[in-house]
Amino acid sequence: MSINVTDLLVRPGEDPWTDAELKEVQAELESEATSLHADLAKAASDIAERLGDAVRDAGDDPADAGTKAFERERELALTQNAQELLDQGERALARIDAGTYGVCESCGKPIGKARLLAFPRATLCVQCKQREERR
Repeated sequence: MSINVTDLLVRPGEDPWTDAELKEVQAELESEATSLHADLAKAASDIAERLGDAVRDAGDDPADAGTKAFERERELALTQNAQELLDQGERALARIDAGTYGVCESCGKPIGKARLLAFPRATLCVQCKQREERR
């Protein structure tokens, strides 16, 4: 589906989206998604290797075992973070395709073009994001 960039919401006082700006945002999100897919594939391989090491290292002293457990947990946390970033980027691309990019998912008002150019995965306007962070 091809959307008309002039249909994308902007905040009062902001210039409408241009084709070039939207293509730049799409390219950034797609590039980031490609990079994150590669990172996740490597992380999955690393985690599988570490889990295999856990079986082989069953006789390690407690300090070594603790260090290796910490490294596994850290790797899992980083992988989860990368997956969340990938999911956010893919949702942003889907919103672009649907013509709903730039609409706050909480209040339905414009997120703001300047905010989206700085943080293309944003789903909330500044006010709703601040309210969410206070909870």
